[in-house]
Amino acid sequence: MTPQSNFMVVAPILPGREEDLRDVLAAMNLSPGVANPANAIFPFARFETLHVARFVILTDETLADRPPADRFDDAPVYLAFLGDSDGDADQLLQRFAETAGEGLRRVFSHCAGFDAKTNLLPWVRAHSVTPAAQYVNWVGRTVSRIREEAALHSALRGYLARLESANGGETPARIRDRLVRLWQHEGPKLSAEAPTPPAWRIRRLANFIGVSIAILLLIPVIVIGAPFFLWALRRRELTDPVIVPRPTEDHIKALSSIEDRAVTNQFSAFGNVKPGRFRLWTLLVIFQLLDFSTRQFFTRGRLARVGTIHFARWVFLDDKRRLFFASNYDGSLDSYMDDFINKVAFGLNLVFSNGIGFPSTNFLLFGGAQRELEFKYYLRRHQIPTQVWYKAYPELTAADLARNSMIRAGLEDRLTTDAEARQWLALI
Repeated sequence: MTPQSNFMVVAPILPGREEDLRDVLAAMNLSPGVANPANAIFPFARFETLHVARFVILTDETLADRPPADRFDDAPVYLAFLGDSDGDADQLLQRFAETAGEGLRRVFSHCAGFDAKTNLLPWVRAHSVTPAAQYVNWVGRTVSRIREEAALHSALRGYLARLESANGGETPARIRDRLVRLWQHEGPKLSAEAPTPPAWRIRRLANFIGVSIAILLLIPVIVIGAPFFLWALRRRELTDPVIVPRPTEDHIKALSSIEDRAVTNQFSAFGNVKPGRFRLWTLLVIFQLLDFSTRQFFTRGRLARVGTIHFARWVFLDDKRRLFFASNYDGSLDSYMDDFINKVAFGLNLVFSNGIGFPSTNFLLFGGAQRELEFKYYLRRHQIPTQVWYKAYPELTAADLARNSMIRAGLEDRLTTDAEARQWLALI
């Protein structure tokens, strides 16, 4: 198995250069926000291990929400370049520099600390940031496997249509056997899965053991400290300002113009962490638990009960004063928000209630996102347009990927009964 990794390069944009940068980024697109995979500046499609990637300008329209005692008037506007890939992300950064170095230099020339003499790869590494937490829909499902399984599904549909037009009355098991023979003689080849890197196994095991031991050791502290934490939390919940004005029409129009171009959408949001150590430490603990869960348990198609997300990450910036969130999800934004509100509203509250202006919660878990209209205003207001977005398989949803993997598994497994064969044929 080849596990996925991610990268994110963040740098402040030079004063007066933002509009020029927007023009350069727009030149990468086929349509607003959607990348041309073969564009001359950064040819995404040439990097066969790249699942998704984006260039996004991190503008924060909610800085005025910060309390007067914690103003951030000199907050920089950033350019972020981020993505998710198979294998080692640093090796992919090296390939970026070798293959698309000229285009990246053109992009990053709008950023502070980058000029004609700058060595690209060390600069990119120096400006890389790691997420506080991350999520991968299916750990180990590579881009090449996704494409092979999609081609397999398409071929089997064609074979099945041929068989149905030429024959009738055969049992499901007999039809499956004929499909298997057709695939063996005519079908697309399926690559064997690569061995899992030992270092990845070791890191995952160390994460499991380390976090599990830490939780066990902290149980007495948690039990003793819980009443004091809940008292301090509730006191803040009752006094924290709720700032959820309706987003402006211009803002919604800018966001809507880059949405629903394919079956999958991108989502980028940027906002401010509530000031003070209490909220920050609470958020740090939550991210540790979230990242632990996504590494150890939510690795096979679902984040809790939500199955429409391909990749997601939460990233601290500005010495943990601000938080960036990025995801790639199937369907419309309304269905995406409703999915979370109806299934895991408590999870949204755990993370985002520590952001300035979030709808009021009760003991961190209740209220908040369940105040549906206020939450949707909050989320939409903090959402920012993504200037360039790429997905290696734009026509496939997470459900499609899961179905195609089941088709492959059924092709390779021994199915002996008509009932088993019928269930497999239904997938095609």
